[in-house]
Formats: sequence, C-alpha cells, structure tokens
Amino acid sequence: MTDEGAASGEPLRLDQFLKLSGVVDSGGHAKVLIQSGEVKVNGETETRRRRKLAGGETVELGGKRMTVPPQPL
Repeated sequence: MTDEGAASGEPLRLDQFLKLSGVVDSGGHAKVLIQSGEVKVNGETETRRRRKLAGGETVELGGKRMTVPPQPL
C-alpha cells in the first residue's frame, strides 16, 4: 500500500491516517468508525472522514492516541 497523500505532498486525510496507522483494516471500516463519532482529532469528535490532518495533530480511537507525523514540503 502506498501513502498517496504524503507521497504527493498533499495533507493526509483522516481515513487514510487510520489505515496507515494500522488501527483499521480498510477505508470502509475507517468510514464507519469516523461517522459514528468514535474518532477524535485534537480532543474533539470528528465525523468527516476526509478531514485533512496537519503534522502534530492528535488522533484518538478506542483509547489509543496517535500523533500525525510532519508532512513533507
């Protein structure tokens, strides 16, 4: 699997980040979790799966907290 967002220099989407982090197996699973309000970004519930993430932001799911790595310029 390639990281299309990071490879092109574009911001990483929330659903992509969850897949690349290995906390979900598919984009469909990410979509369900995000839209059901189970994912938080910077401590706030996020329901937009295509939300763009910036380096340093935090994503929480099921008690697991992850930090988005810096994006290449």
